[in-house]
Amino acid sequence: MDSITITRPITLSRYLVEKHRGPAGLPVDLCQLIESVARACTQIAVVVARGGLADVLGEAGSDNIQGEAQKKLDVISNTLLIDANEWGGHLAAMASEEMDWPRLIPARYPRGKYLLLFDPLDGSSNIDVNVSIGTIFSILVCPEHADLSSETAAEQAFLQAGAHQVAAGYVIYGPSALLVLTVGDGVVAFTLDRESGAFILTRENIRIPEETREFAVNMSNQRHWEAPVQRYVAELLQGSQGARGKDFNMRWIASMVADVHRVLSRGGIFMYPLDERIRAQGGKLRLMYEANPMAWLVEQAGGAASTGRARILAITPEKLHQRVPVILGSKSEVAVVVAYHADAAC
Repeated sequence: MDSITITRPITLSRYLVEKHRGPAGLPVDLCQLIESVARACTQIAVVVARGGLADVLGEAGSDNIQGEAQKKLDVISNTLLIDANEWGGHLAAMASEEMDWPRLIPARYPRGKYLLLFDPLDGSSNIDVNVSIGTIFSILVCPEHADLSSETAAEQAFLQAGAHQVAAGYVIYGPSALLVLTVGDGVVAFTLDRESGAFILTRENIRIPEETREFAVNMSNQRHWEAPVQRYVAELLQGSQGARGKDFNMRWIASMVADVHRVLSRGGIFMYPLDERIRAQGGKLRLMYEANPMAWLVEQAGGAASTGRARILAITPEKLHQRVPVILGSKSEVAVVVAYHADAAC
């Protein structure tokens, strides 16, 4: 009788165990923390999928620290991530785009060595129109002897350059829920099997295509951009008749998770550049909750990430909710935008 080969799917749990056993020796507590984050995102995926059936659409009636109106799903997702991670013994503290200060681990739970940062629900403006949204997360090692005596004192522990991340990823809640992850040795993607509740490995060694004809930017802000970005986008819009010699398509979903996921899948460039209205606050996107994890994922996939003037992962934050301009994607395209910024500075 012929033998039967059974191919077993690689779950997130199995993938992390193999990373622990492999040359990198991924620490067990880090593996467990990543799984804990993934479980919370599985719960969020269920709530998002139920939408109006679960009465989770609409405004929450409150604002976050940035003065932005919170959606019900913002608050629910934030709570699910806190509840899933504060008791496991892996964290020293966590911070969220939706909270003013870091959240310390309650004294009744053991304290671990990692710091978790997250944007619980990126793309909130898309919630009520049923367009893809997501969760972004970043993990750092808590410095030894960090002062965790109070929420305000704990902020200092988080102020590390993005190059110090030990894991980062996002979950996109679309037609399928996808977890995209890096632990520093490339980028992989897992698809949520809604029947088993497990994330299954579906893509390995994700690489951003070098040749591209797509860009993602909010064109309604064009009149406020600085000259280097105006120059770059003008060339893209000139298409085959301009300096670039080929036609480009613009895509904009207004969800960083969705727009960056397209870049990882099909190449291109994503930009939320500096403009005159947000110059005083430093930019639009948050360095620690959005820019750093996405920049690391993009670099791990062979791309580049810059503010236009500096590599994003080299920036040492000065405050927890710091904002920066973001330009990331195919390395050659980012290089053009960076060169135009350098030209303008001369």
